[in-house]
Amino acid sequence: MNKKQKRMLIKIVIASVMLIAFHFIPLKGIIRFIAYMIPYIIIGNDIIKKAFKGIINRKPFDESLLMAVATLGAISLAVYNEFNGQIGDYVEAVAVMLFYQIGEFFQSAAVAKSRKNIADLMNIRPDYANIEKDGKLVQVDPNEVNAGDIIIITAGEKVPLDGIIIEGNSSVNTVALTGESVPRSLNVGDEIISGSINLSGLLKVKVTKNFGESTVSKILELVENASSKKSKSEDFIAKFARVYTPIVVFSAIALAIFPPLIRIIFLNLTPMWNIWLYRALTFLVISCPCALVVSIPLTFFAGIGGASRTGVLIKGSNYLETLSKVKTIVFDKTGTLTKGIFEVNAIHHNKIDEERLIEYAALAESASSHPIALSLKKAYNKPIDISRVKDIQEISGNGIIAKIDDIEIIAGNDKIMEKFAIEPIKCHCVGTIIHIAINKEYMGHIVISDVIKPESEKAIEKIKKSGVKNIIMLTGDLKKVACEVAEKLKIDKYFAELLPNDKLNKIEEIIDGKNTVAFVGDGINDAPVLTRADVGIAMGAMGSDAAIEAADVVLMDDNPLKIASAIKISKKCLNIVKQNIWFALGVKFICLVLGAVGIANMWLAVFADVGVMIICILNAFRALIIKNNV
Repeated sequence: MNKKQKRMLIKIVIASVMLIAFHFIPLKGIIRFIAYMIPYIIIGNDIIKKAFKGIINRKPFDESLLMAVATLGAISLAVYNEFNGQIGDYVEAVAVMLFYQIGEFFQSAAVAKSRKNIADLMNIRPDYANIEKDGKLVQVDPNEVNAGDIIIITAGEKVPLDGIIIEGNSSVNTVALTGESVPRSLNVGDEIISGSINLSGLLKVKVTKNFGESTVSKILELVENASSKKSKSEDFIAKFARVYTPIVVFSAIALAIFPPLIRIIFLNLTPMWNIWLYRALTFLVISCPCALVVSIPLTFFAGIGGASRTGVLIKGSNYLETLSKVKTIVFDKTGTLTKGIFEVNAIHHNKIDEERLIEYAALAESASSHPIALSLKKAYNKPIDISRVKDIQEISGNGIIAKIDDIEIIAGNDKIMEKFAIEPIKCHCVGTIIHIAINKEYMGHIVISDVIKPESEKAIEKIKKSGVKNIIMLTGDLKKVACEVAEKLKIDKYFAELLPNDKLNKIEEIIDGKNTVAFVGDGINDAPVLTRADVGIAMGAMGSDAAIEAADVVLMDDNPLKIASAIKISKKCLNIVKQNIWFALGVKFICLVLGAVGIANMWLAVFADVGVMIICILNAFRALIIKNNV
């Protein structure tokens, strides 16, 4: 709870206690008036100020004006009754302000809870930066550090600012920023980004960006300002309130003036000004559009906060609303449905033990940094003893010849086998095939391929169940590779061997103006396509400015199941918005009619305004509750 919320809570408590106490204390006349004005001013001074500012700024028609006019009018009626020998009812005016502020407090609490959920999830905001003074480390606010300053980051600390390492080396955890679970090894001269965590070693870093320009600040700003991009529902409510508010103000004025005049002129009856004025004031309180103006944006903000708890960053409520309408999802293959890294997937026709075959292949490729070599060394998963390897010959585009323990090893594709008159056994699998021969005798082959993510199959199934009709895959990979992935994942349609520009053209063909289309990519190479789709979803690319700029939705890890989760959250959020709209309008319409004919009093008006607002806010809270079972 922040200071503003605490102050408001104290005001609510004081005003409530005073209102209850005055009910049991017999007060009369001017003393009664002064007594009730104290809690009214305590709880309502902010609203009165807002109303006057609105009038001065020529934007008077808002809920503050309605509340001010209604409550001041009710106080005037109470004073009028006091002068006529009756007991003036000041309780209604104070109660209306009190309940309105309680509703505002609920709204503030809901927004704060949404922000806290986001902050807890991100957990990347640095608390301090270390600088060296007189041979000692001193903790300072990151905002006080300027570009060009030297900061020191010890093991286990968050990196407070972007910079370049000038001394030391370490492993850095960037999972909160990039979704990359494997720590990065950084050395002198490497760039280090704020929000990551230094896992080992002492680092001296030259700051390259002030805190406000740093990666962590940009991400936090992105999240916290997500509600600034309004949905169609929010725009409708805002426009509705701008038209609706002046209509009800003038309707209330008409209700206060015309019936008494009709009674005098046409019916020759007493005007009953006080009764009709009371009805007009009741009408004003009922008509206040707080429930809609407050709860609809709050529902979207809560939805964004709830989505963040599941690892889904949605950049605005407009994208949340659009996501709920998606009927076609287009996936990039590499890095989205597949891991995007080469791995040993199978070993076939081996005449020796699999581990020995992998060992010989890894040792033969020990001097290479090619992705294929790296995948073989990873599969071997043991220290490479370079002393066992000699006479390495790399035949470009074909493979490697090397002597390992004085045994000749040939590792490579069909061409290198044919070159040494060795008959390779063809492989039925899709991927890169590494044939192995020992002393020119064929020993089997290793299949290396971009492995499908274990969550992808379930993700496609869940997405289809969420109401998405078409799932399409685009890839620059070979057609046979794309075909195998599409068949395994039960994807409706695929297009292969595409260049980046071809993907953009294909998206143009897919977008027909009838169905909402989402594109899922890595957020960097696919930036043009992410921008062109109705909703662009970037996977595991939080560290990239290109991803943040291009994507509308960013998944904090590489799990495609989060897409189904995001769609589910968006639909739940939109259902809550519709419930609030229909409930608020329905109750208000009934109470307006009752107020106009004199059946509804100010207490019912309080329920129609503040009560409905609180109910809608509590309903909006449900958007924060996300069952992460997708």
